[in-house]
Amino acid sequence: MATVSFKGATRVYPGSETPAVDRLDLDIADGEFMVLVGPSGCGKSTSLRMLAGLEEVNEGSIYIGDRDVTNFPPKERDIAMVFQNYALYPHMSVADNMGFALKMQGLPKDERAKRVADAAKLLGLEEFLDRKPKALSGGQRQRVAMGRAIVRDPQVFLMDEPLSNLDAKLRVQTRTQIAELQHRLDVTTVYVTHDQIEAMTMGERVAVLKDGRLQQVDTPLGLYDRPKNVFVAGFMGSPAMNLIEAEITDGGAKIGDYVVPIERSLLAKAGGDKTVTLGIRPEAFHIADEGLPVRVAVIEELGSDAFLYGAAEHTTLNQQVIARIGTRTHSEKGALVYLAPQPEKVHVFSTSSEKRLSA
Repeated sequence: MATVSFKGATRVYPGSETPAVDRLDLDIADGEFMVLVGPSGCGKSTSLRMLAGLEEVNEGSIYIGDRDVTNFPPKERDIAMVFQNYALYPHMSVADNMGFALKMQGLPKDERAKRVADAAKLLGLEEFLDRKPKALSGGQRQRVAMGRAIVRDPQVFLMDEPLSNLDAKLRVQTRTQIAELQHRLDVTTVYVTHDQIEAMTMGERVAVLKDGRLQQVDTPLGLYDRPKNVFVAGFMGSPAMNLIEAEITDGGAKIGDYVVPIERSLLAKAGGDKTVTLGIRPEAFHIADEGLPVRVAVIEELGSDAFLYGAAEHTTLNQQVIARIGTRTHSEKGALVYLAPQPEKVHVFSTSSEKRLSA
């Protein structure tokens, strides 16, 4: 096992003036499960490939443990990578697929067989060892790819969107298995995904990237409760946080005719801005006699929860608003309701810099 450190690591693709990864500084602890998350094109997969040695580092450096591996070829980095497309050899059995890298390393047959058997037991693949990949389901193939990484006993696991080819139900099941397995193996793991639910449920810490730049690193709850800027606030959480521009006024921030109470000292941090951006999670709203006027579009009943989707009518923009309401609360489509936020749960951001103002 080992720590991993990105120190100002930058990748600029030939022909591009904008870095795909821009001065990434990130320290990953020994045995930690770190998730890199962000929208398509944010640089998360490029960061992982730089760590793997599959992409050149144009500036900065990357360390695995106390070794500067920036210019090392992949085979000298002691890492194992799991890809989204499994990359299994179709003509080989499961056992041969899992043990192939060990065979290339020249390990004795008995040692290879023992490692494969141990990994198969860990992953519930013992009855499939003689089968070919085509006889397996998508989830089983992904476990074989995991087993191929485990048998190598690497210092670092790298996983590039390994669940993206699975159906929704299997994704939920497999992400639980991966998180549990990583905890048992206690191997430093860097996991890339575009799915913030995966990031929230799997990572010990999560690094959020946008346009090649690191936005924030924190625990899943830290990101949810204290996002550093508007992007992180809107990206982390499902359904997404409501982000509403409000006019600074006496006693708080005004949305239409409704004033959300906010401390004067907090509003003073907005500087010369005339407005602030309020971040309100769906669960922080409740239906009230006065508040933000919202025209109901859909009530989404989920059994234990219900979500109201509607258009806010405080401006002509018809901004979509999402609120978690009591299940079986009957508000008909087209009805006008008033949503009031819990003041202590409102996040406040600068409209100009998009940075967090609230404590």
